[in-house]
Amino acid sequence: MKPYSLSLLIIFIILFDNYTITQEQTVKENPFSQSKFVPDISFIIDASYLYHNIKNHEFEELQIPGISSLHSNATETHNHTHITNQKGFNLNYGELYISATADPFFDLTGILHLSKSGLEIEEGYFVTRKLPLGFQLKGGKFYSGFGKINEQHPHIWDFVEQPLIFNSFFGSEGLNETGVQLNWIAPTKFFLSTGVEVFQGENEPSFGTQGFSIGSNEIEAIEHPNLLTGFISTSLDIDDFTGLLKFSIASGKKREVHTHYSETEHEENAISAKTNIFGISITGKYLIDPIKSLSFQTEYLYRTVKGNKYSYDSTAATVYDLERNQSGLYSQIVYKFAKRWRFGARYEFLENNFLRLNNISEKLPSYLPRYSAMIDFNPTEFSRIRFQYTYDRSRYLLEDLNYSIKAIHQITLQINLSIGAHGAHPF
Repeated sequence: MKPYSLSLLIIFIILFDNYTITQEQTVKENPFSQSKFVPDISFIIDASYLYHNIKNHEFEELQIPGISSLHSNATETHNHTHITNQKGFNLNYGELYISATADPFFDLTGILHLSKSGLEIEEGYFVTRKLPLGFQLKGGKFYSGFGKINEQHPHIWDFVEQPLIFNSFFGSEGLNETGVQLNWIAPTKFFLSTGVEVFQGENEPSFGTQGFSIGSNEIEAIEHPNLLTGFISTSLDIDDFTGLLKFSIASGKKREVHTHYSETEHEENAISAKTNIFGISITGKYLIDPIKSLSFQTEYLYRTVKGNKYSYDSTAATVYDLERNQSGLYSQIVYKFAKRWRFGARYEFLENNFLRLNNISEKLPSYLPRYSAMIDFNPTEFSRIRFQYTYDRSRYLLEDLNYSIKAIHQITLQINLSIGAHGAHPF
C-alpha cells in the first residue's frame, strides 16, 4: 500500500472511531425511522438534433494535433460519451440517480448511465455524515474534485459540450475514478476548503495503468493507486456578488498503448511517463435583481508529460525520450435576462502545444480555438431547451505528415428533461 493511501486510512479510522462514540447515545435515543432512509430517485434524459458542415466519417478522421493519438475521438476512451457528434437526431444519454441516507454514519449515492452502448455505473459512492473537526470522507467511483466543471454532470453544464481543455486532458467522461477523497472545511470566518484524493489512475488521456511489451522493452502494469490529486478553494461574498477561487493539482504515472494491424503492416505505439496537471478556476455570480443574474466561469489547465515513447513498425522497436507541455483555457459568461431565459457565450483554446521526441520538437499548431454561443429556455426546473452555435478551429486532418485545419460550423438543438427528486445544483 502506498504511504499516502495508508495515511488516509489511519486518519479515517481515528476520526470515525471518535465520531462513533459521540453518536452512540444519539442512535439509542433516535431509532431508525424508515422515512429517513427511503431513497430519492430521479431520471434524466438528454436528446439533441445536430448539424455540422462536414460528413460524419470526415469528422471522425480529424485530430486535435498533439492531443489525439488516433482520431478526433481518441480522447474518448471510456465506455460512454455524454454528447454524440453524429449529424441528425441523437439520444445522448439517460441518467438514473438514486441517493439516500444509509444509516446515521453514511450517505449512499448511485448514478447509472444509460446509452446505446449499454448500462454503466457512472458514480457509486458513500459520504460520511458529520465527522468531527470539519472532515468528510468520500469513497467509491466518482468525479474528482479537480477544478470546477469536472464535478458537474452534463445536465448542469451551461453549454452543450464539455470544455475543450477538459475533454483533451481527461476524455469525454472527465476525471472519473475509483478511490477515496478526504475533505476538510477550515473553522474560519470565511469559506476555506481543502481536499486530497487517491485514485487508481486509470484515466487514459493523461494517466493509465496498462502494461505493455514492445520489442525487448517490457513495462509492467500498475497494480496500485496511481493518481494523487489535491485542491484548495475559498469564496468571497460582497452584497449581491459571490465568487469562488480554486487551485487544483493532479499527479500520476502515465501508460498509453495503441496498436494498428492491417494486411501489410503492424504498428504499435506506447508511452510510459509521469504526468502533472495544474489548474485554477474562477467562478462568480452577480444577482442583478430577484430574476436577472450574470455569471461567469473560467478555468486554466497546464499539463506536463515526461518519460518515454516506444514504437514498433514491423521491422524494429525504437525508444524515444518524450517531453510534452500543453495548456488551455475556457471562459464563459451567462446572462439570465428573464425568469426562464438565458443567453451565454464561451471562448476557449488549447495553446503551448509543445511536443519533443529525443530533443527534436514536433511542428504542431500552437493555438487551437473554439467559440460558442447559446440561448436556452427553461419552462420549469425539470426541463430545458437549448439552441447553440459552435465554431471549432481546433481539429485538423493529417495527410502525408502535414496538418491542415478543418473549420467546423456546428448547430445543436438540445432538450433535457428530468423527473423525480433531485437535489439543488451546487454553485
